Amino acid sequence: MLRQEPLKAKWHIVALTRAKDYNQLLKPNLSGMVVFSSVIGYLMAPEVHFSWTNFYVWQQIITLFIGGMLVTGGANTINQILERESDGLMKRTRTRPMPEGRMSPLEAWIFAALTGITGAALLAYYFNPLAGALSFFSLLLYAFAYTPMKKIHPVSVLIGAIPGALPPLIGWVAATGALSFGGWVLFSLQFFWQFPHFWAIAWVAFDDYANAGIRMLPTREKETRFTGIQCMMYSIVLIPMAMVPHAIGLTGLIGMWICVFCGALYFVTSVVFYIKNDHKSAKRVMFASFFYLPTILLALVIDKM
Repeated sequence: MLRQEPLKAKWHIVALTRAKDYNQLLKPNLSGMVVFSSVIGYLMAPEVHFSWTNFYVWQQIITLFIGGMLVTGGANTINQILERESDGLMKRTRTRPMPEGRMSPLEAWIFAALTGITGAALLAYYFNPLAGALSFFSLLLYAFAYTPMKKIHPVSVLIGAIPGALPPLIGWVAATGALSFGGWVLFSLQFFWQFPHFWAIAWVAFDDYANAGIRMLPTREKETRFTGIQCMMYSIVLIPMAMVPHAIGLTGLIGMWICVFCGALYFVTSVVFYIKNDHKSAKRVMFASFFYLPTILLALVIDKM
């Protein structure tokens, strides 16, 4: 009995370490935000009537959340497989399972296949084939187009913005079964939001990215104000776009004005970034992007309900 205690303790340590490694592959914080926008897209559909006591809608939301987490986790895992050498060169990512040798690429590929395919199949079976196909397309585009392009050309940000904006459209399609105008409006809001978001992060982490050979900024030089101009151009688009959901009857005036205010705030931080062009102003854009998306999504859906 005494001999088994150390073995038992060791088994628990190994299991806990492995669970943490798989958790790192899934990137639950990032995946949770992605799936949150998908749930909002589902709830924004005119066909969905939410109430706290509606068990059917809750069942749909939970299923959509699980399927979305699996697909997103699969995409994140492939991203880490393909970038395992680059991850080992950056402070932020060097402790991930593959750079540190705690997990083999083969094991990660098996995990990615199981999660990605299972998630897409769940969405296709439980909702409709179009929702499943869109989610799997998003995985392929993120993993096999955006990820390798990050080392080749800054156009990777444009490519990555497509799968990044698909979640609310997938949620809309899960509810309606169609690629209708309302879903594309939600897609567009999330699409344009991503550019200042990506560029602010890339500016703040420029040295780390450069060390790994990753090109995310719209220019080769960090010091130029061209990145600030680009952030201004994409963030100002979000102000008039904030009026579209109300114009087509998706939400009310309160939701619209909250979205307009958030878009204006995002634009102002971009203007300050253009003027000052420093680390502090870039971080303001980054934090404004973190504030913008969940705020407008909640405002839209709460006003709709």
